[in-house]
Amino acid sequence: MNSGTLRVSVFSPTNGRPSPGTAVSIRNSVGDIIYAGTTDREGKLPEITIPAPPEEISLTPPGSGNESPDRPYSLCDLTAVSDSGNMTEVTGIQIYSDTSALLSVILPGQSSDINIPAPSILGETEEKIPENEVKPVPPPTGSVVLPQPVVPETIIVHDGVPTDSSAKNYYIGFSDYIKNVASSEIFATWPKEALRANIIAIISFTLNRVYTEWYRGKGYNFTITSSTAFDQSFVYGRNIFSEISEIVDEIFNLYIVRQGIDQPLFAQYCDGIRVKRSGWLSQWGSKELADRGLSALSILRNYYGRGISLRAADKGEGIPVSFSGTISRGARGQNVRVIQRQLNRIADNFPLIPKLSVDGIYGPKTAGSVRTFQQIFNMPQSGTVDFATWYRISDVYVAVTGLSG
Repeated sequence: MNSGTLRVSVFSPTNGRPSPGTAVSIRNSVGDIIYAGTTDREGKLPEITIPAPPEEISLTPPGSGNESPDRPYSLCDLTAVSDSGNMTEVTGIQIYSDTSALLSVILPGQSSDINIPAPSILGETEEKIPENEVKPVPPPTGSVVLPQPVVPETIIVHDGVPTDSSAKNYYIGFSDYIKNVASSEIFATWPKEALRANIIAIISFTLNRVYTEWYRGKGYNFTITSSTAFDQSFVYGRNIFSEISEIVDEIFNLYIVRQGIDQPLFAQYCDGIRVKRSGWLSQWGSKELADRGLSALSILRNYYGRGISLRAADKGEGIPVSFSGTISRGARGQNVRVIQRQLNRIADNFPLIPKLSVDGIYGPKTAGSVRTFQQIFNMPQSGTVDFATWYRISDVYVAVTGLSG
């Protein structure tokens, strides 16, 4: 039998702390309860195994022998109830075969009822309206103030078309936004190089909106929209996938550039089956090229041209020291103190993380605290601070200090 897994974490909206003792029930698509229990002291449920359709359904594009009307994932719904009786329901959680779905529930959330729609690649969303690849950038006296592309700490997502003044604005961490979009648009079962290529295109698209202040220059108070006609698919409160999450943590600051043009490429893309456009990345086509052994960069060059290259953007605020290389047992110095100090503050919100002496020595206790952090935040548990762990610690540190302030 094919199956995937679901990992659930529940948090308080007021202080960002885990919500232990929250009653959670999970139902399958016909309404049968497949799990009922309460969260542990870190606000987590045990990993739950859920039946899923065969992986092959998600690996074959429509019209290529895949004529089954079945979705390539199974669906389940979740209800979470706090001690005070506040309730959040999430419907349409997607489970793929041999993947791990991650769901963070804010209880009570900005929306007490969250419905997750089908991924946009299934053709149930609006087609993207083409735009010019290179955007006009006003002079420094205009609305654009960034001297170079940077990864912002937070972006504001307008949950609707730009002109819908009634739509909500969500303040989302940059990496969390990219993970949400990738999980909302493509299948997590695809080869890693296909996922990388699509994620880099998503990042470049987003950083172009940030760098050119596209919507603020038009008088709006947000960074990007959730409308696929204008931007990218974003679903507040949806589950993401560990396979996508790990890649985003590794490459969240990579974007595409053309020679002689500093702004991130406005990397438009389409599904490649229902919609085909010259010069746009084909999502299904990228999967096929990855199957043939092409790297993510080669896939991107196949669609955007051989002259493109990848560039790493600096992180915005919240990083006291830029990442200077892997930090492991035996390391000493200021970077180790940064890690120890930030982990100690994070431990106020996540008490399972052992507090450390800020001595600048990366010994077994520091390695243990890093490993616990990685376990809590669904990262590979190496006990070593690599690129992804360094920036994830910083992101969480900024989040918890912002909540307390």
